Amino acid sequence: MDKHSNTVITIPELRVAFEAQGYISDKELLTTVYLALKLEKPLLIEGAPGVGKTEIAKVLSKVFDTDLIRLQCYEGLDENKALYEWNYQRQLIKIQMSRDSACQNLSEHDIFSPEYLLERPLLKAIRAEKRPVLLIDEIDKTDEEFEAFLFEILSDFQISIPELGTVKANHIPIVVLTSNHDRELSEGLRRRCIYLYIDYPSIDKEINIIRAKIPEATEKLALQIATAVNHLRNNLVLAKQPSIAETLDWTRSIIAMHADHLDSTLIQQTMGLLFKNRDDLMAFQKDLGTDRLYSAVQQATNITSENTTCQCHGTESCGG
Repeated sequence: MDKHSNTVITIPELRVAFEAQGYISDKELLTTVYLALKLEKPLLIEGAPGVGKTEIAKVLSKVFDTDLIRLQCYEGLDENKALYEWNYQRQLIKIQMSRDSACQNLSEHDIFSPEYLLERPLLKAIRAEKRPVLLIDEIDKTDEEFEAFLFEILSDFQISIPELGTVKANHIPIVVLTSNHDRELSEGLRRRCIYLYIDYPSIDKEINIIRAKIPEATEKLALQIATAVNHLRNNLVLAKQPSIAETLDWTRSIIAMHADHLDSTLIQQTMGLLFKNRDDLMAFQKDLGTDRLYSAVQQATNITSENTTCQCHGTESCGG
């Protein structure tokens, strides 16, 4: 097996493949992903929750028609849960059976062999027969000790198992790490990765995301939704900013209510799609409110419509 086979794909092909999966990307994102693939280095993606970090790993698994192996990180995650565990129950049964059969030739190798290994995500990715996508999600929820444990895997793509020795990767996985920046990651981890930061999308990009994910959304509704969410993100201090997922849920809810545009009543009735805790909802009601949000949406929508209709750039011959 070729342990260093590159995934052959160009940046234009990558753009088409991402668009086919409904993932709206820009040149910087595509170039960074391309370089991570070409250089076979882990891709570290930082950004606020819900901006599409995890989705990149999912899209890559579909683009290359391969398995997505996910390690969901959490506080207290240790090597056993991430790498492997021995199947102690089967080992004890083996020992008991050998005693019952009066077999005295049972050795350590007999019970610490690959058949008694319980693969966890990291070992599963290393031993995969086809190059997988390994997603290490929310690495910032673990501690620095766990980061250090990852160094051998991310640098050499191999794992040391005391009872069996070193297990080297059949194929170098496509590795994607995500971080919400809840804590600062170590320099050692960052040095081993190619870095990508994803911010909340612009209004135009969020419109494209809405139209790609929800084709039944009208242009006017997509514009109003994207404008409203952008206004909330930029004008309110919130514990949790509305993510792209919540933008899409809000759009679907408006369509489910048989509406093709926003109004004050719909905004008031559907704020639970955007705000997920009482403090944020109270902040919205106190510092902005339904009427002011709708007014901002109307104003921005009218300006956009006028700019789209009038192409004369303010010349005297313009009648619009």
